[in-house]
Amino acid sequence: MDNNQYMEMFLEESRDHLQSLNERLLDLEQDPTDSDAINEIFRSAHTLKGMSATMGYSKIAELTHDMENVLDLIRNDKLVANEDIVDVLFKSIDALQQMVDNVSNGEAEDLVEVKDLVDRLNQIASGSTEASPAKAAPVVNKQPAAPITEKSTEKSNSQQDIVLTDIDIDLIQKAKQSGLRALHINVELIETCVLKAVRSYMVMSALDEVGDVIKTIPSTEDLEQEKFEYSFDIVLITGEEEQQVKNILMEISEIQNVTVQVLEVEAPVKAPVKAAAPAVVKDDKKPAAPDKKKQAIQHHDNMKSGQSVRVGIEKLDSLMNLVGELVINKTRLEQIGNTHRIAELVETVEQMDRVTGDLQSIVMKVRMVPVGQVFNRFPRVVRDLAKELNKEVNLTIEGEDTELDRTVIDEIGDPLVHLIRNSMDHGVEHPDDREAKGKSRVGQVGLIARHEGNNVIIMVTDDGAGINAAKVRSKAVEKGVVTQEDADNMTDAEAVRLVFLPGFSTSDVITDVSGRGVGMDVVRTTIEALGGVIDVETKENEGSIFKIKLPLTLAIIQALLVNVQEEIYAIPLAAIDSTINITPEDIKTIQNKETIVIRGEIIPIVRLDKALNLEATEDAEELYVVIVHVGDKKCGIMVDKLIGQQEIVIKTLGKLLSGIKVISGATVLGNGQIALILDVAILMQ
Repeated sequence: MDNNQYMEMFLEESRDHLQSLNERLLDLEQDPTDSDAINEIFRSAHTLKGMSATMGYSKIAELTHDMENVLDLIRNDKLVANEDIVDVLFKSIDALQQMVDNVSNGEAEDLVEVKDLVDRLNQIASGSTEASPAKAAPVVNKQPAAPITEKSTEKSNSQQDIVLTDIDIDLIQKAKQSGLRALHINVELIETCVLKAVRSYMVMSALDEVGDVIKTIPSTEDLEQEKFEYSFDIVLITGEEEQQVKNILMEISEIQNVTVQVLEVEAPVKAPVKAAAPAVVKDDKKPAAPDKKKQAIQHHDNMKSGQSVRVGIEKLDSLMNLVGELVINKTRLEQIGNTHRIAELVETVEQMDRVTGDLQSIVMKVRMVPVGQVFNRFPRVVRDLAKELNKEVNLTIEGEDTELDRTVIDEIGDPLVHLIRNSMDHGVEHPDDREAKGKSRVGQVGLIARHEGNNVIIMVTDDGAGINAAKVRSKAVEKGVVTQEDADNMTDAEAVRLVFLPGFSTSDVITDVSGRGVGMDVVRTTIEALGGVIDVETKENEGSIFKIKLPLTLAIIQALLVNVQEEIYAIPLAAIDSTINITPEDIKTIQNKETIVIRGEIIPIVRLDKALNLEATEDAEELYVVIVHVGDKKCGIMVDKLIGQQEIVIKTLGKLLSGIKVISGATVLGNGQIALILDVAILMQ
């Protein structure tokens, strides 16, 4: 069976389910009685098992099956989700993640050893099955007096009878009390269907979006192994109308027909119990239908408005490149129209400008994804790290809906892991130490995102010990990072920023968490490579705030074009404060560095020709300086001429030229000329 065409869907769906497992298991750990959490965990594990079995990944299916056995006992109140069981389940999820990653990398799934985990899960399951299985209820349609009846205007010849257990009936009755109902669904596949198991999985996934599947005939295991002809039956609890459910399933390819009927349960047949069960009174009066119909219509509208299509990132990159080329050619046409004074062309270009602007905006939005895709991994990171460090930590997350370019999202994960680990290891104190300081035993770590102009701000905060500026100075001098004189002249804020220098660490003890002198410099390098900046604010015994400022997108930006001798360079507009004209007499030398004074502020000067190793020329009577900033630092870049502001498309230099630090990329101008984009952060060092 050729599964290549389904591989991408399998990997994406698997990662979604693993993330859901992590999040909901954290909820269950906080509240072992959370039935919604355990049901969702069970569903995710069950779906993952079915998908992996269908794709032929038996090891993943085996581990999820053993997890499912334990989860089923918890779900049916035969087992309590204690700390030991939750730890085993978390380890199982980690193993599944490794297996899925191996599959994604083209490696074998069985490179991960899971025998000990499987044995432990089986031990937990076998030691907790004291309760006897529930008795089966009568069969639908075979006994006229049975408490379960179906009503429908249509009946499929291939439809099978449904046998419900007491648990099934109890679920249906509770659902009815909540305004929901049970539907008996029969699905027929076309006879030419090759991957029947994949189609059954797609049906289950679609139904999971509108309700809860409580039973299948044949069993889910048989569906996964394709042990059925071309039809199968499902019992679904939902608030949707029959026709809506049918419409949803009929949209799936290779489905011949769908029949939907309502299941009505009067009273379950139960084994004798100590207390007599109250009689079930059937009320013939139907509840007012308009609300239900309104809900169905509203849900249908929501589904229509929320329809989405999965698109590979490489296709979005290609689309962005094409839009970039369009912007370049639009600029070229604009120049031709202005140069030759062709009125009709200028007018057409103005209209084209509006269209390309809208197109560019839409493509940008398509590439934008919420930072929650990165943030959602951290509750688990914090939970595991707190146990490892023997600390009590509460993580709060804000602004997870804030959107960033996909390219930035892919790169920001590792720096945030470093910062979170640093805050928990160096920042948050041990509970006893916190108590001695009059603080709560539980430390607070925050992960906050928000928009600020054309940038996104991400902050990692903690209420821990803060960073000791004196200790940082001492370590910096000891390691030869700065001289004693420079250290003495530094403010506390400047001293604290030394933690971002390579090889710098204030930790006296090397641990697996931090203290190896790597991490903070990696964070700064990664952030600056993304066109962002990082800064830190701290107060001793009150905590620290690490603040990252990132551009919304890295593809098309506004820039100021400047001349240096015969070449044109681009400076990103987001980094520019202002432009000024000065004379050579305005330049003063302080400590062997050229500076200018603007409104009482001393600003160092960088001669761009010197920074680019060009031949030096005599200063003209009038000099142009572009004042730029990175964080709180300012600098003046001296250029020969200011050309003007322009929208530019960033092109990477490729691997061959990636080592040129002063240049961050290149762009093609309207006249076809190449202009290099300056890396302001590197120029200011």
